[in-house]
Amino acid sequence: MLTIWWLEVVVGLALAGTGPASVAAQETEIRLPAPQRDGKVSLERCLATRRSVRSFRDAPLGLAEVGQLLWAAQGITGGDRFRAAPSAGALYPLEVYLVAARVEGLEAGIYKYRPERQALVRRAGGDHRRAIAQAALGQESVAEAPVTILIAGVVSRTARRYGDRAERYMNMEAGHAGQNICLQAVALGLGSVPVGAFRDGELKRAAALDGEEAPLYLFPVGRPR
Repeated sequence: MLTIWWLEVVVGLALAGTGPASVAAQETEIRLPAPQRDGKVSLERCLATRRSVRSFRDAPLGLAEVGQLLWAAQGITGGDRFRAAPSAGALYPLEVYLVAARVEGLEAGIYKYRPERQALVRRAGGDHRRAIAQAALGQESVAEAPVTILIAGVVSRTARRYGDRAERYMNMEAGHAGQNICLQAVALGLGSVPVGAFRDGELKRAAALDGEEAPLYLFPVGRPR
């Protein structure tokens, strides 16, 4: 049984350039439980049993489970900046969002993940599953899952060093992070499915992405039926 975690809410200054003018000068951070670094399911078992799951039970996820999934995607694993997925030149062009509908102890909404703080910042309130699913060509897995993890990218971060190859490297990195999400889901007894079919502009608006951020990948996650 997961330990019951209390939300620690702290107010800090918004990072420079992290949002449009509509984002308040001060943002409320929702601290996530510290990630587990030594699970009970082997990597080999996760690889052998990972499958795409498109149908989910009407059951919430726990905050610790959500935090673990986000950490697997882009969490800090060494020093104060090295992350769970490899990044060309350690430039980290990816941003991760949580579309939360049913998470114990967390209001429905769209949240941006802050890896350096293992925290969330709410960008929009309410259940946005239908709008996200519509942008994803009506895929029911997105509309049904209690959470969807959205990976976005800022190609200019990588382009300043790698030029024309930056988009390729960013997409590779999104694949690394996405596989981490899928394997972590298996380790937690959850199901997930990678979704790459969506209308970019519509999804960007529906998810309230920041200026240069482009949507790259969606991962609905939940308890399999």
